[in-house]
Amino acid sequence: MADPKGFLTTPREGAHRRPVEERLRDWNEVYPGEGIGAALLPIISKQAGRCMDCGIPFCHQGCPLGNLIPEWNDLVWRDDWRAAIERLHATNNFPEFTGRLCPAPCETACVLAIDETISGGPVTIKNVEVSIIDRAWAQGWVTPQPPEWLTGRRVAVVGSGPAGLAAAQQLTRSGHTVAVYERADKVGGLMRYGIPEFKMEKRIVDRRLDQMSREGTIFRSGVNVGVDVTGQDLRARYDAVVLAMGSTIPRDLPMPGRELGGIHQAMEFLPQANRAAHGEEVPGQITAHGKNVVIIGGGDTGADCLGTAHRQGAANVVQLEIMPQPTEMRPMHQPWPTYPMLFRVSSAHEEGGDRRYAVSTTEFLGDDNGNVRALNLVEVKFENGRFEPVPNTEVEIPAELVLLAMGFVGPDRGGLLEQLEVELDERGNIKRDASYATNVEGVFVAGDAGRGQSLIVWAIAEGRACAAGVDAWLRDGHTALPAPIKPTDRSLVV
Repeated sequence: MADPKGFLTTPREGAHRRPVEERLRDWNEVYPGEGIGAALLPIISKQAGRCMDCGIPFCHQGCPLGNLIPEWNDLVWRDDWRAAIERLHATNNFPEFTGRLCPAPCETACVLAIDETISGGPVTIKNVEVSIIDRAWAQGWVTPQPPEWLTGRRVAVVGSGPAGLAAAQQLTRSGHTVAVYERADKVGGLMRYGIPEFKMEKRIVDRRLDQMSREGTIFRSGVNVGVDVTGQDLRARYDAVVLAMGSTIPRDLPMPGRELGGIHQAMEFLPQANRAAHGEEVPGQITAHGKNVVIIGGGDTGADCLGTAHRQGAANVVQLEIMPQPTEMRPMHQPWPTYPMLFRVSSAHEEGGDRRYAVSTTEFLGDDNGNVRALNLVEVKFENGRFEPVPNTEVEIPAELVLLAMGFVGPDRGGLLEQLEVELDERGNIKRDASYATNVEGVFVAGDAGRGQSLIVWAIAEGRACAAGVDAWLRDGHTALPAPIKPTDRSLVV
């Protein structure tokens, strides 16, 4: 156990963010200095000391990776950071990603989260995690781990998001020659172009890619598999193929006026903003500057659009959500240790904008030039299994830019998937068995492409587990790689 009285004597404290007026003037991470890891160092040992080292650590169950949380909490409290990073890397290839982007289901499963009015809240597990890995990078402890020998087997990984990268790193370290294909011009998937710089600076991604390259992983960016290279080509060149292209078909909002100009999917808007933030020329860039912006969707992607619109100089931003506003305390129907739907305030929400709940868009209204000028909204309530409009609640709100951030409904189904003839499940995701194998011999799937849209921590966990399945298939049933989860596992995340 760390500090035996830590949870009694130390209040919960997180990293302090830069003032809003300062951070809105740049695209840097919202934390001061060298970022969140450095910002946490003065307080993080005491925060780790709040861990009770429970007899049954439910934080393990909340985390799909099965992170050894009490162990590295204790090591941080004892100032043994070198051992802490070893325990953290034992289950998580990329803690710098999860430490910044994961919603931390481990924290809502912490025993201290049973009654926060008494405990003061769960251990700041996510903050401890990112402190460990950022300090490890700063100290030079994160080094390439190339395999001692090569197996002579070749594996292609399609997609360079967290699932693809995790699978690639595990398989490379197991001795296989791995090539990662990415259709964008740079590797990183949505972490590169979907996550804003203020949430995770891309140097964080680049340093990990450099480590992987030094280990032997080959990256082929700017290659659209299914077009530039066919599925048959991959199967002919490689002994195994891992499909990790994510869930990329955005959910649309078909209704009157959808064809108007100025209505875009979030993943049209965010990648352009990320490129521009890095100084790239973006002809015809979609920008929020000087506009009334409406974001439809109340999740993380919507918050990313919100923070981006603020930095681009939007005149006003409204974020809409069809669900009612969540409570600030855990609802009775989502008991501990499950992940509750709570009212959460991200850094982007701190920066301004209006959040409206229990509303639905009924129509997009246009101007004389064929561009959107407003939305018609109506309040809704959930009755008889569906959202019903509340009479006499219609309202019109101005909008010169509308961003659809309502999630994704599966992988692109044409091209590569048709060429490979893989089967899909009832939700339109790629069907797989307990070893992450598809119906096609030697073709596997990991992450959102098989699971459906989910968390980054699930993507990494599935990438690791899929790598074990591929390794076992290539080695006639034997593998030394850990396989912590099955495709049907759901952990305690709702």
